Amino acid sequence: MLTPRTDHLIDLALDEDAGLGDVTSRAIFPARHRSRAVIDAKQDLVVCGLEVAARVFARVDPALKTKLLARDGDRVKKGAIVLRVEGPTAALLTAERTALNFIQRLSGIATQARRYADAVKGTGVRIVDTRKTTPGFRALEKYAVRTGGCFNHRASLGEHVLIKDNHIAAAGSLTKAVQLCRAAAPHLTKIEVEAKSLAEVREALRAGAEVILLDNMTPDQVRAAVAVIAGAALVEVSGGVRFETLRDYALPGVDVISIGALTHSAVAADLSLDLLVRRARS
Repeated sequence: MLTPRTDHLIDLALDEDAGLGDVTSRAIFPARHRSRAVIDAKQDLVVCGLEVAARVFARVDPALKTKLLARDGDRVKKGAIVLRVEGPTAALLTAERTALNFIQRLSGIATQARRYADAVKGTGVRIVDTRKTTPGFRALEKYAVRTGGCFNHRASLGEHVLIKDNHIAAAGSLTKAVQLCRAAAPHLTKIEVEAKSLAEVREALRAGAEVILLDNMTPDQVRAAVAVIAGAALVEVSGGVRFETLRDYALPGVDVISIGALTHSAVAADLSLDLLVRRARS
């Protein structure tokens, strides 16, 4: 994930936090003062964003040297050390919060994704994310979803056709919306249609939709819709699905369940940076 976009996000974050310098660290520590520190887990978690955190330290000062002690996707226990960094103390502490912000956010998403992936294990259903991501952070957050064991839905509006209720309302009908998209979209593009009722499911099938999104249906309604679709289209379930009800929706015939909460409601994982203080000999 170390792309030019990631570097740009890191630079924006560092400018936000340390654009005027770190007056506290510079006042206390001379340039020659060096320290070692570790980032460790304060809870059981799925770690993600280690290379991004390492890049933060390098962007602040190339003299800061990091060593990764885990890999993205690893399940680590509370107390595990996942990264070690050594170098000028002032630079290390200047980078601390920004590095932690990235790794805590991404590890939180990966940890959440792992819970969802484990919950449907053995059902054959894929849990996917949505576009409900932090502006500018979509690529990183979708990477964290994959790291946790779930999958990505489209990353942008340009990846495939998804006809939703407002498209249908503006076009005049579901069938008309499908016809317009079919005429304009590239020939390899799949057409997905959101359906809120069995009547819309039937209309989407007649219109030739390859994917049907069952929106805000109950499990019983999903069963009925799957029976109508009968394998003629991929089935996505979305809306109203919580972790507690996930297995109720992971039904035979359902291919995908999309969950916005993978990203928009993930709680930051608890990690911290601890300086390894050298104690003077008595």
